[in-house]
Amino acid sequence: MVRALILAGGFGKRLQPLTLDRPKPLIEIGGKPILQWQIEWLSRQGIKDVVLAVGYLRTKVFEVMGDGSKYSVRLFYSVEEEPLGTGGAIKNAMKFLEDETFIVLNGDIITNLSIRPLIEQLNGNIISTIALVPMRSPYGIVHVDHEGFITEFREKPLLDYLINAGVYAFTKDIFKYLPDKGDIEVTAFPKLAGEKRIRGVIYRDVYWKSVDTVKDVEEVEKIITEVYA
Repeated sequence: MVRALILAGGFGKRLQPLTLDRPKPLIEIGGKPILQWQIEWLSRQGIKDVVLAVGYLRTKVFEVMGDGSKYSVRLFYSVEEEPLGTGGAIKNAMKFLEDETFIVLNGDIITNLSIRPLIEQLNGNIISTIALVPMRSPYGIVHVDHEGFITEFREKPLLDYLINAGVYAFTKDIFKYLPDKGDIEVTAFPKLAGEKRIRGVIYRDVYWKSVDTVKDVEEVEKIITEVYA
Protein backbone atom coordinates (compact mmCIF):
# COMPACT_ATOMS: atom_id res chain seq x y z
CA MET A 1 0.00 0.00 0.00
CA VAL A 2 1.05 3.62 -0.46
CA ARG A 3 2.48 5.97 2.15
CA ALA A 4 0.48 8.78 3.71
CA LEU A 5 1.53 12.27 4.75
CA ILE A 6 -0.40 14.02 7.52
CA LEU A 7 -0.07 17.81 7.63
CA ALA A 8 0.31 18.30 11.37
CA GLY A 9 2.20 21.56 11.71
CA GLY A 10 -0.58 24.11 12.23
CA PHE A 11 -1.09 26.46 15.17
CA GLY A 12 -4.81 25.87 15.67
CA LYS A 13 -5.48 29.43 16.85
CA ARG A 14 -9.27 28.96 16.83
CA LEU A 15 -8.86 26.05 19.23
CA GLN A 16 -7.15 28.06 21.95
CA PRO A 17 -6.74 27.55 24.86
CA LEU A 18 -6.54 23.83 23.94
CA THR A 19 -3.62 24.50 21.60
CA LEU A 20 -1.54 26.68 23.90
CA ASP A 21 0.50 23.69 25.10
CA ARG A 22 0.02 21.25 22.20
CA PRO A 23 -0.38 21.34 18.43
CA LYS A 24 -3.86 20.99 17.02
CA PRO A 25 -3.49 17.32 15.89
CA LEU A 26 -2.71 16.26 19.47
CA ILE A 27 -6.03 17.49 20.85
CA GLU A 28 -7.77 14.51 22.40
CA ILE A 29 -11.18 13.28 21.31
CA GLY A 30 -12.62 10.29 23.08
CA GLY A 31 -9.36 9.78 24.97
CA LYS A 32 -7.12 9.72 21.87
CA PRO A 33 -5.26 12.45 19.96
CA ILE A 34 -6.70 13.30 16.55
CA LEU A 35 -3.46 11.96 15.03
CA GLN A 36 -4.00 8.56 16.62
CA TRP A 37 -7.53 8.32 15.19
CA GLN A 38 -6.13 9.22 11.77
CA ILE A 39 -3.26 6.74 11.93
CA GLU A 40 -5.55 3.92 13.03
CA TRP A 41 -7.96 4.80 10.18
CA LEU A 42 -5.10 4.69 7.67
CA SER A 43 -3.76 1.46 9.14
CA ARG A 44 -7.12 -0.27 8.75
CA GLN A 45 -6.87 0.53 5.04
CA GLY A 46 -3.42 -1.03 4.76
CA ILE A 47 -1.27 2.09 5.09
CA LYS A 48 1.52 1.26 7.52
CA ASP A 49 4.07 3.99 6.68
CA VAL A 50 2.96 7.48 7.74
CA VAL A 51 4.89 10.74 7.48
CA LEU A 52 4.03 13.56 9.88
CA ALA A 53 4.76 17.10 8.69
CA VAL A 54 5.38 18.92 11.96
CA GLY A 55 6.23 22.45 12.99
CA TYR A 56 4.52 24.15 15.93
CA LEU A 57 5.38 22.40 19.26
CA ARG A 58 6.77 19.47 17.28
CA THR A 59 8.62 18.00 20.27
CA LYS A 60 5.20 17.28 21.77
CA VAL A 61 4.34 15.22 18.69
CA PHE A 62 7.63 13.32 18.97
CA GLU A 63 6.92 12.55 22.62
CA VAL A 64 3.32 11.43 22.17
CA MET A 65 3.49 9.59 18.85
CA GLY A 66 7.03 8.17 18.98
CA ASP A 67 8.12 5.89 16.16
CA GLY A 68 4.62 4.55 15.58
CA SER A 69 5.30 1.05 16.89
CA LYS A 70 2.57 1.33 19.53
CA TYR A 71 0.11 1.82 16.65
CA SER A 72 1.67 -0.96 14.53
CA VAL A 73 2.86 1.52 11.91
CA ARG A 74 6.12 3.27 11.05
CA LEU A 75 6.20 7.02 11.60
CA PHE A 76 8.57 9.42 9.86
CA TYR A 77 8.91 13.13 10.60
CA SER A 78 9.26 15.98 8.12
CA VAL A 79 10.19 19.09 10.10
CA GLU A 80 9.26 22.66 9.14
CA GLU A 81 11.51 25.28 10.70
CA GLU A 82 8.95 27.91 9.65
CA PRO A 83 5.35 27.66 8.44
CA LEU A 84 5.44 26.59 4.78
CA GLY A 85 1.74 26.32 3.94
CA THR A 86 0.16 23.11 2.73
CA GLY A 87 1.96 23.11 -0.61
CA GLY A 88 5.33 23.90 0.91
CA ALA A 89 4.86 21.25 3.60
CA ILE A 90 4.21 18.55 1.01
CA LYS A 91 7.24 19.61 -1.02
CA ASN A 92 9.38 19.68 2.13
CA ALA A 93 8.43 16.03 2.77
CA MET A 94 9.41 14.91 -0.75
CA LYS A 95 12.33 12.74 0.41
CA PHE A 96 9.89 10.57 2.39
CA LEU A 97 7.45 10.18 -0.52
CA GLU A 98 9.42 8.28 -3.16
CA ASP A 99 6.67 5.90 -4.32
CA GLU A 100 4.72 6.56 -7.49
CA THR A 101 1.58 7.49 -5.53
CA PHE A 102 0.88 8.72 -2.00
CA ILE A 103 -1.91 10.08 0.20
CA VAL A 104 -1.99 13.48 1.92
CA LEU A 105 -4.47 14.64 4.56
CA ASN A 106 -4.93 17.58 6.86
CA GLY A 107 -4.16 16.87 10.50
CA ASP A 108 -7.52 18.09 11.83
CA ILE A 109 -9.92 15.73 10.03
CA ILE A 110 -12.04 12.93 11.41
CA THR A 111 -13.51 10.74 8.68
CA ASN A 112 -14.22 7.14 7.73
CA LEU A 113 -14.05 7.57 3.96
CA SER A 114 -12.24 4.95 1.87
CA ILE A 115 -8.85 5.87 0.41
CA ARG A 116 -9.00 3.36 -2.45
CA PRO A 117 -11.30 5.36 -4.82
CA LEU A 118 -8.85 8.27 -4.67
CA ILE A 119 -5.98 6.04 -5.74
CA GLU A 120 -8.00 4.27 -8.43
CA GLN A 121 -8.79 7.59 -10.13
CA LEU A 122 -5.07 8.39 -10.56
CA ASN A 123 -4.84 7.21 -14.13
CA GLY A 124 -3.94 8.56 -17.53
CA ASN A 125 -3.10 12.25 -17.32
CA ILE A 126 -4.46 12.66 -13.76
CA ILE A 127 -1.84 13.40 -11.10
CA SER A 128 -4.13 14.50 -8.27
CA THR A 129 -7.48 13.49 -6.81
CA ILE A 130 -9.42 15.27 -4.09
CA ALA A 131 -12.01 13.81 -1.75
CA LEU A 132 -15.18 15.90 -1.95
CA VAL A 133 -18.04 15.79 0.56
CA PRO A 134 -21.40 17.62 0.68
CA MET A 135 -21.32 20.82 2.68
CA ARG A 136 -23.32 20.75 5.90
CA SER A 137 -25.08 23.98 6.81
CA PRO A 138 -23.68 25.49 10.01
CA TYR A 139 -27.23 26.62 10.85
CA GLY A 140 -30.69 25.16 10.94
CA ILE A 141 -32.74 25.76 7.79
CA VAL A 142 -36.31 27.09 7.82
CA HIS A 143 -38.69 26.47 4.90
CA VAL A 144 -41.50 28.97 4.27
CA ASP A 145 -44.40 28.64 1.83
CA HIS A 146 -45.64 31.38 -0.52
CA GLU A 147 -47.92 32.79 2.20
CA GLY A 148 -45.13 33.10 4.72
CA PHE A 149 -46.13 30.09 6.83
CA ILE A 150 -43.28 27.98 8.14
CA THR A 151 -43.56 24.47 6.74
CA GLU A 152 -40.41 22.76 8.00
CA PHE A 153 -37.38 23.11 10.24
CA ARG A 154 -34.22 21.23 9.18
CA GLU A 155 -31.33 21.09 11.62
CA LYS A 156 -28.00 21.68 9.82
CA PRO A 157 -28.85 19.76 6.63
CA LEU A 158 -26.44 18.78 3.87
CA LEU A 159 -26.45 21.35 1.09
CA ASP A 160 -26.11 20.96 -2.67
CA TYR A 161 -22.49 22.07 -2.61
CA LEU A 162 -19.33 19.99 -2.56
CA ILE A 163 -16.34 20.98 -0.42
CA ASN A 164 -12.71 19.95 -0.31
CA ALA A 165 -12.43 17.27 2.40
CA GLY A 166 -8.69 17.75 2.84
CA VAL A 167 -7.81 14.19 1.77
CA TYR A 168 -5.81 13.79 -1.44
CA ALA A 169 -4.03 11.23 -3.60
CA PHE A 170 -1.08 12.28 -5.74
CA THR A 171 1.41 10.86 -8.16
CA LYS A 172 4.97 12.05 -7.71
CA ASP A 173 4.49 14.43 -10.66
CA ILE A 174 2.78 16.77 -8.20
CA PHE A 175 6.17 17.96 -6.96
CA LYS A 176 6.66 19.86 -10.23
CA TYR A 177 3.68 22.05 -9.27
CA LEU A 178 4.38 22.67 -5.59
CA PRO A 179 5.67 25.98 -4.20
CA ASP A 180 8.51 26.15 -1.70
CA LYS A 181 6.13 28.12 0.46
CA GLY A 182 2.38 28.56 0.02
CA ASP A 183 -0.90 26.67 0.08
CA ILE A 184 -1.56 23.99 -2.51
CA GLU A 185 -5.19 25.10 -2.71
CA VAL A 186 -4.20 28.48 -4.19
CA THR A 187 -1.06 27.51 -6.09
CA ALA A 188 -0.97 24.01 -7.60
CA PHE A 189 -4.67 23.08 -7.64
CA PRO A 190 -5.89 25.92 -9.88
CA LYS A 191 -3.10 25.20 -12.36
CA LEU A 192 -3.89 21.48 -12.37
CA ALA A 193 -7.56 22.26 -12.89
CA GLY A 194 -6.69 24.41 -15.89
CA GLU A 195 -4.71 21.51 -17.36
CA LYS A 196 -7.44 18.96 -16.52
CA ARG A 197 -5.01 16.93 -14.45
CA ILE A 198 -7.02 16.89 -11.22
CA ARG A 199 -10.20 14.97 -10.47
CA GLY A 200 -12.72 15.07 -7.63
CA VAL A 201 -14.02 11.91 -5.97
CA ILE A 202 -17.42 12.45 -4.35
CA TYR A 203 -18.27 10.76 -1.03
CA ARG A 204 -21.87 11.06 0.12
CA ASP A 205 -22.49 8.34 2.71
CA VAL A 206 -19.46 8.89 4.95
CA TYR A 207 -18.69 10.76 8.14
CA TRP A 208 -16.45 13.81 7.77
CA LYS A 209 -15.66 16.60 10.16
CA SER A 210 -12.90 19.18 10.31
CA VAL A 211 -12.03 19.94 13.94
CA ASP A 212 -11.55 23.71 13.93
CA THR A 213 -13.16 24.95 17.15
CA VAL A 214 -13.83 23.79 20.70
CA LYS A 215 -17.45 23.26 19.66
CA ASP A 216 -16.25 20.85 16.95
CA VAL A 217 -14.31 18.87 19.55
CA GLU A 218 -17.44 18.55 21.67
CA GLU A 219 -19.53 17.50 18.66
CA VAL A 220 -17.11 14.81 17.46
CA GLU A 221 -16.63 13.54 21.00
CA LYS A 222 -20.29 12.47 21.06
CA ILE A 223 -20.09 10.39 17.87
CA ILE A 224 -16.48 9.23 17.50
CA THR A 225 -17.07 5.64 18.66
CA GLU A 226 -19.90 5.27 16.15
CA VAL A 227 -17.74 6.65 13.32
CA TYR A 228 -15.17 3.91 13.83
CA ALA A 229 -17.47 1.18 15.09
